[in-house]
Amino acid sequence: MVRVSGAVDVLTAPRLRSALAVALEHLDGRPVVVDLAAVRFLGSPGLRALAESAEQASTKPGFQPLRVVVDSNRPVLRPIELTGYDAILALYHDIEDAVTGNALN
Repeated sequence: MVRVSGAVDVLTAPRLRSALAVALEHLDGRPVVVDLAAVRFLGSPGLRALAESAEQASTKPGFQPLRVVVDSNRPVLRPIELTGYDAILALYHDIEDAVTGNALN
């Protein structure tokens, strides 16, 4: 699981990208859960990191979309929806839902 808080912008997106790359290298048949519930700003570099990681995940054996925990966090959910990335990311209310696969409706 990758847990993120604060702002994901041009300065912090490289750390997110690195953390996701490490998580994708250690899948062991499990999905990658990305907890963004504590993020207060998700800028375009963060969105790009998520999209690139989702693409990277799609090349892995036993592919499963990134499971992103957003709950109703508008600073995260809104940019994901506006960019259409909700079509390539599986969105969840909380970590438990992400682990069990109960996506947002």
